[in-house]
Amino acid sequence: MTEWRRGEFTISTDPARIDLDVVHGYLSASYWAPGIPRELVARSIANSLAFGIYRGSGQVGFARVISDRATFAYLADVFVLEGERGKGLGNWLMEVIVAHPELQGLRRWMLATRDAHGLYRPHGFEPVANPEALMQILRINLYRPAE
Repeated sequence: MTEWRRGEFTISTDPARIDLDVVHGYLSASYWAPGIPRELVARSIANSLAFGIYRGSGQVGFARVISDRATFAYLADVFVLEGERGKGLGNWLMEVIVAHPELQGLRRWMLATRDAHGLYRPHGFEPVANPEALMQILRINLYRPAE
């Protein structure tokens, strides 16, 4: 568990600090995980290196990294609550994540984003050079009830 401070904000990897209500509330309304069940969010956090952004004791942002901590990492579920945007928190969160001691020397980082390329590009992320080499199983609307 590590913490970083900047002004009134703290970034922490302490899983006990994560406010599951905040994270689930945001993710269940997001474009990438609409309707995700709370228990899946809890399990995803437990099996990742999770980063929370806090103002005092209140959580205002989040990200998690799924990694073997040796060769590969996938960045997921990155958000800053709307009322806290425009303060550089997303950029600071990315600085902390890519510099984290357990995530050094990795051969590959991956992420998927629809609209935040400008946040990730300054931290070394770029479009995949050979997308034809990548494959996926993608289950859209997995968490929504069948109609």
